[in-house]
Amino acid sequence: MLIGIVGHPNVGKSTFFKAATLAEVEIASYPFTTIKANHGIGYVKVECIDKEFNTQCAPSHGFCINHQRFVPINLMDVAGLVPGASEGKGLGNQFLDELRQADVFIHIVDASGKTDVEGKPTENYDPCKDVNFLEEELDKWYYNIFMKVWKSFSRKTEMENRDFSKAIAAQFSGLKVTENQVKEILIKSNLPKKPSKWNKEELTNFVSALRKKSKPMIIAANKIDTEKGKENYEKLKKNFPDLTIIPCSADSELALKEAAKSDLIEYIPGEKDFKELGELTNKQKQALEKIKINVLDKFNNTGVQAILNCAVFDLLKYIAVFPAGATKLADSKGNILPDCFLLPKGSTALDFAYFLHTDFGKNFIKAIDAKTKRILGKNYELKHRDALEIITK
Repeated sequence: MLIGIVGHPNVGKSTFFKAATLAEVEIASYPFTTIKANHGIGYVKVECIDKEFNTQCAPSHGFCINHQRFVPINLMDVAGLVPGASEGKGLGNQFLDELRQADVFIHIVDASGKTDVEGKPTENYDPCKDVNFLEEELDKWYYNIFMKVWKSFSRKTEMENRDFSKAIAAQFSGLKVTENQVKEILIKSNLPKKPSKWNKEELTNFVSALRKKSKPMIIAANKIDTEKGKENYEKLKKNFPDLTIIPCSADSELALKEAAKSDLIEYIPGEKDFKELGELTNKQKQALEKIKINVLDKFNNTGVQAILNCAVFDLLKYIAVFPAGATKLADSKGNILPDCFLLPKGSTALDFAYFLHTDFGKNFIKAIDAKTKRILGKNYELKHRDALEIITK
């Protein structure tokens, strides 16, 4: 799973990326600060099951704070996109090629209205234009890729009587298009049975629907704590009722995490408050108080953690599953509940066994629910926060 952070230049993409990962990246108020994609590890937040067993976990990956488990995910911050990127303008070719790898997009939008479409400072800019612009560029990108092969591909598929959904998934696997995604779109659309007969409008609509399905997107209304932030956030929600839009202050999240890293405060990402530790200077107290009043008290959190969780659990529909023994929670080294893994919704106990190790899948006998001690068969569908022990031959 890879999450792509996208948007036009200078809207706070790199700040969001650093706030999510604490990776060292260049942050500056000019276009194309990011030239090559930055890759880093962020975390989704899951209520840890250790509390249900009256114990404290010891994660081998990620971390746990006050029974809140943070599970690693891959993030990618790419170069800013400008109008005409689908035709190669700006860093368009590089940007779009990198985006092929992503499973979901977080579109950072400057809700302050102080950055124009090219990333230059301005006043009273309508952030709704950013959403329309990115949707159009991504649709053109997909359409251009399809048109390179469509004529010969569609005819060959019909002549060979191939399954169209399978053929599309195979041909465009580089975009992470799946057979099921194609099927869902075809069921909902009223397209001619022969793809070679589709006119430009029908093909455009099909490609756009497939892009939205294969690359779902969440809107991060960044800089929500500015003068026009909340007003523009409401405007975005009104104009795009079908999109997921979450208010966000990446600057605030970064400041809180840096303060926590320096042991100035105790802060759990995604929470609506923090606790001061030790002696803070007046300047530090004022900065933290500003974040509390303008962001946490108004929106309950900075939005960064909520956006990551929404991307993984709501848009991609993953679930968190813990390997756990029915009688013993520790591994061979004595670490309690060391692992927590993310799997697609609909995964079964057998899928989980194969995920852990091929031999576990091949020699699967049964699974045991560590919470209830119930015996589970290979077709048991996993639930979020399940804890299973796999029994093999």
